[in-house]
Amino acid sequence: MNGLQPTLAKVPWILAALALLAGVLLNLFAPEPYMGLPLLAAAPLVAGATLTFRSALAVVCVTCVVSVALDIERGRPATPLLVDLAVVGLIGVLALGVNRLIVRQGRDLALARDVAEAVQRAVLPDPPKEAGPLAVAAGYTAAQAEARIGGDFYAVQETPFGVRMIIGDVRGKGIKAVAAVSVALGAFRQEAQYAATLNSLGQRLDEALARAAARSGPVISSEGFTTAVLAEVSADGEMLSLVNRGHPPPYLVHGGQLVRLDPTIPQLPLGVGLGDLAPAASVPVDGVRLPPGASLLLITDGVTEARDKRGAFYDPVCSGRLGRRFTDPEALVEAVTKDVGRWTEGDHEDDMAILAVTRRHPHHGA
Repeated sequence: MNGLQPTLAKVPWILAALALLAGVLLNLFAPEPYMGLPLLAAAPLVAGATLTFRSALAVVCVTCVVSVALDIERGRPATPLLVDLAVVGLIGVLALGVNRLIVRQGRDLALARDVAEAVQRAVLPDPPKEAGPLAVAAGYTAAQAEARIGGDFYAVQETPFGVRMIIGDVRGKGIKAVAAVSVALGAFRQEAQYAATLNSLGQRLDEALARAAARSGPVISSEGFTTAVLAEVSADGEMLSLVNRGHPPPYLVHGGQLVRLDPTIPQLPLGVGLGDLAPAASVPVDGVRLPPGASLLLITDGVTEARDKRGAFYDPVCSGRLGRRFTDPEALVEAVTKDVGRWTEGDHEDDMAILAVTRRHPHHGA
């Protein structure tokens, strides 16, 4: 790959040189005179769109000199010679103007991407490496490098009730999605310290998102919602509790096996506005044991809805590449990220967030 980059860098020069050479040959040997003038004029355009300003200026100057030399060689009168020079020169000036616009737009795009990344990092900081009895790792892969702001989010926090965590996905992209992510994460960090149960925590998040939606104007419930999984690991690390609000289920990874933790009773996403139809307090919290060395893998739909070239969805359980023992959550996150990349051949259609926590063995850090 490194050897290919210098070759690719030479392509614009080669294209400009070929256009210039073709223009010269047509002017010299074509049956009709001056047929090469359009190709001569194309050389500055190619240079202006692909090369640096100084390089493009050099191509413009060389093209003007070549145009004059060809007219002199063919014995053209002064007036047509000046007309040809004016045509090539004018196109050269336009090419230089295009070059400046491209450079300016590139700077503006880079600045916008830097601002977007700063906003993303401010709203979605990296989780702590350790929380209570857990080791923690997370990964975020944007669908497109140019679009670094998305609606996927996660957080891990130690609370009086144990280690609580959330992974979620706000419908939509851009600034509106980031605003909703900010509300959801802010509410989680606040309410996780005081809500006695995961169900009550989910209800408080639902209320926070509803208040934010009301402030921003009327929102159709089917168009503004947030899916999420709320998880809690007891202080001793023995028990894992889960509440799934319309989100892809997490996985328990232990002993080389992945077990999908489907909810006993599916619940509606946050912010749908139909909470009265299924009160959160009436839904049981799912609980499973978390053995030492076991990991909880939480993902967004960017993982489960990743498709291969045949259109088949990715399934972590059936992929066959994750059926091994993972000693730490970072290795698990990296393995899932690479496996999805292999499945899609690098063609992600949606943002992908992965959060993994591993229960450390009792002697760890002792």
